Amino acid sequence: MEENGLQIRPQLIDVGANLTNKRFAHDLNEVLDRAEAAGVQHIVLTGTSEHSSEQAVGLAETNRSLLSCTAGVHPHDAKSWNESSRNHIRKLAEHSAVVAIGECGLDFNRDFSPRPQQQACFESQLGLAAELGKPVFLHERDAHDRFADILKAYRDDLKGAVVHCFTGNKKALFNYLDLDCHIGITGWVCDERRGTELRELVKNIPASRLMIETDAPYLAPRDLRPKPKGGRNEPYCLNHIAAVIAQLRGVSLNQFADDTFATTSEFFSLRI
Repeated sequence: MEENGLQIRPQLIDVGANLTNKRFAHDLNEVLDRAEAAGVQHIVLTGTSEHSSEQAVGLAETNRSLLSCTAGVHPHDAKSWNESSRNHIRKLAEHSAVVAIGECGLDFNRDFSPRPQQQACFESQLGLAAELGKPVFLHERDAHDRFADILKAYRDDLKGAVVHCFTGNKKALFNYLDLDCHIGITGWVCDERRGTELRELVKNIPASRLMIETDAPYLAPRDLRPKPKGGRNEPYCLNHIAAVIAQLRGVSLNQFADDTFATTSEFFSLRI
């Protein structure tokens, strides 16, 4: 994008990238270089288990200006949650690189963990976030009603809440906004097959509640050309996702980038 003959690079923050995933093991430095070249100023690494949260903290320590992370246990792994898990996540969350508790929540789509254990794990992490004064990074799939009921019971005690990778319907969106949640949008919005409803709904999210993310290595934007090698999503793709959302919202890419940068920085207390 150009302004007065000068190339303007948008400033972006990726609020969800799984860079501890083994698919990045061989070229992580190049992945980070590509991200920065595309205008990604900061990346929040996602912790999805005790092990990956520990890895995320270690990786974030290597480049604190570019990286921070969450610490938590995904509902898929809720069956492993116990008091020791809570203590481990609590200890990790004391690190300055950890800006939120999560990824936590409910997933009734795959049910990799029994639903009662998912709910117990979710509630325990919400309580931990409230205790530590940290926001939560949330996962919900096919579980909106129960998820919203649990979240509502804790919401007043939480510093903040972002529903990561939102792909729900209009009812779910407005319920989350009524609960004073932020909304994370991924490359799902770039999929003409599955993202049709989301492309309309994204216009209704206030700029002060909207964040963007890649969820790398998952959900590579379907309309991105050239296609990412091997279908692997990377943080550099955030530039394309931002451009698509900006167009849908009828604003310039730079304005959209500025808005999401300010919103995200405030939510995670980032000093960039």
